[in-house]
Amino acid sequence: MKKRSLPLRNLARRPVRTALLILLVAFQALAVFGGSLVIFSLRNGLQSLENRLGADIIVIPATARSKVNPESLFLQGTTGYFYMNRDRLEKLENVEGIERISPQLFLASLRASCCSVPVQVIGLEQETDFVVQPWIARSYGRALGLKDVVVGSRVSAAVGESIRIYQENCPVVGKLDATGTGLDTAVYCSMETLAHLLDAARAMGHDLQISGDSAAQVSAVYLKVKDGYDVGKVTDDINVHVRKVEAIQTRNMFSSVSDSLRSVSSVVVWLIAAVWVLALMILLVVFAMMMNERKREFAVFRLLGMSRGQLGGMVRTEAVLCGAAGGLAGIGLALLVILPFSGLIEASLGLPYLMPGAGMIAALGGGTLALCILMSALASLGAAVRLSRVDPGTILREGNG
Repeated sequence: MKKRSLPLRNLARRPVRTALLILLVAFQALAVFGGSLVIFSLRNGLQSLENRLGADIIVIPATARSKVNPESLFLQGTTGYFYMNRDRLEKLENVEGIERISPQLFLASLRASCCSVPVQVIGLEQETDFVVQPWIARSYGRALGLKDVVVGSRVSAAVGESIRIYQENCPVVGKLDATGTGLDTAVYCSMETLAHLLDAARAMGHDLQISGDSAAQVSAVYLKVKDGYDVGKVTDDINVHVRKVEAIQTRNMFSSVSDSLRSVSSVVVWLIAAVWVLALMILLVVFAMMMNERKREFAVFRLLGMSRGQLGGMVRTEAVLCGAAGGLAGIGLALLVILPFSGLIEASLGLPYLMPGAGMIAALGGGTLALCILMSALASLGAAVRLSRVDPGTILREGNG
């Protein structure tokens, strides 16, 4: 019998014990890889949201919160609309410290015969927009024409298709990269298209609570603060000197998300640590029991000429094989659970959630596999040390007594 095949033969001869070892390591890998993937996805989502909004301050009507929570609109994709007079732009332009300013106009479509899907429609002033245009340029390098729309990654319409909004067929000319936030369910268009859709909604009898010419209305204003100015002070100046508006620092909007992310991450890290400690303790017990169970087997191997080092190496190889198999099984199970249900995980957590790329997932999987193999090898060290003290003659005499 070749010595190289002994570890595999030993594992195959005791399938129950082998399955238990693999299951323990798989449980550990599932917790480590799955938990790490969730944490990275949450951090990716927050970073993506910060990059996508791209503004220091968002100004909304003072009455907006009575209609929809702005944080829910941006983070969770809640549809809604609110309006204020466009003359607020002139007052905001007079606030010291403002570098760039761009308005948006909102329209919430309905799940009805009028619309393909319920989405948040956002009209952009293309001449001034610095928030969404850089992202649109990645998939569509021209100005948006009348009825042209660009959709978020989770809108079920592909480039070249059309979506129906208030009985108007709107060609999809671009699709944005995923952010893991409510922005992925939004539809973006020019201000001219949004005004056209507002007229179409009115014609269908929908009360959008907007009076007069839509060109004289805006829903939100995005502001970029000049270098050297304090964003908090500029925000306070707006809230004090510009009537009937509320200025929100995007950083403050993110702070609650960051706090929630830290809380979730802490829970996941503690869970991973608990699983590691528990799995390591159980593996140590299993290997100790295995030593007692296999004493005669090891004694025979020693009498057949196997050195103590070779015997210890055989045990370590068995542990490494179990660690590799369990690690691969746990990683595969985590992918089967997390990848198809990432949307459900995002909805359950209520936080920005964006899966990392294939390269990062592969790196996390490789690191998890290496840790599982290392832990299994470490757990077998005690058994290997005890093997170095085995006296085959004594063991065999005990078995015959």
